[in-house]
Amino acid sequence: MSLKCYPDLKRWGADEVMRREYGSMLAAVPEQGHDVTVDVDLERLPEDKETLIRKLSLLKRNALAAPFELAFAAQTEGRETELMTIPYRDQEAIYIRAQHDRVTVIFSTVFKEETDQIFGKVFLQEFVDARRQPSIQNAPQVLYSPREPPLELRGQPGLIDSDSIGYVTFVLFPRHFAGGAAAEAISRIQLFRDYLHYHIKASKAYMHSRMRARVDSFLKVLNRAKPEQPDSLKEKKTASGKTFKRA
Repeated sequence: MSLKCYPDLKRWGADEVMRREYGSMLAAVPEQGHDVTVDVDLERLPEDKETLIRKLSLLKRNALAAPFELAFAAQTEGRETELMTIPYRDQEAIYIRAQHDRVTVIFSTVFKEETDQIFGKVFLQEFVDARRQPSIQNAPQVLYSPREPPLELRGQPGLIDSDSIGYVTFVLFPRHFAGGAAAEAISRIQLFRDYLHYHIKASKAYMHSRMRARVDSFLKVLNRAKPEQPDSLKEKKTASGKTFKRA
């Protein structure tokens, strides 16, 4: 596995998480051009192969989990952490910080097209408004700010000043990650960026399909509205197959 942000993840304990999860399978020296190498002895596979397959499939997830685990542990102990920056994509990053009563996770995401900005704003506003419903008031608080970074990021180097950038903030309280909920919370929140952009693309595809269906229906109406030609202009055929028009 090669991750552009792995040097940053190492600062927050990624190597320790890798050793904990993969043990003797983790190569002491990664292959050239990679950050992590896992060796699997096919002659000595464990009986529980499903667990091994699952662990291997979660290689990237486990590496990215290190700063989250550090923040959750610090908050549980009542400590604060510095703002941890994970530049996991070009021009995009995850920012994590533990405070005395919460853990704040901020995603910066780039909308490459103007229509993506509109769909993203509508979609994220639904996240903000949904929490007003009584049935899901215990869900994490979600805040969205287009272009302007939230207060936690003011003064951070490398921030992009553009209409194409947006910031999504999750506020996690102890009830969201206490005990066994931590692993599930980490897995879900890591997928947020993919979840968001998948739904933007799905919404655009749905809109395009509806537009094409509407155009087809309009064309049918126009075709029905075409006037028929008078009989004098219609072509006739003789018994030999020749065509002629009536004068």
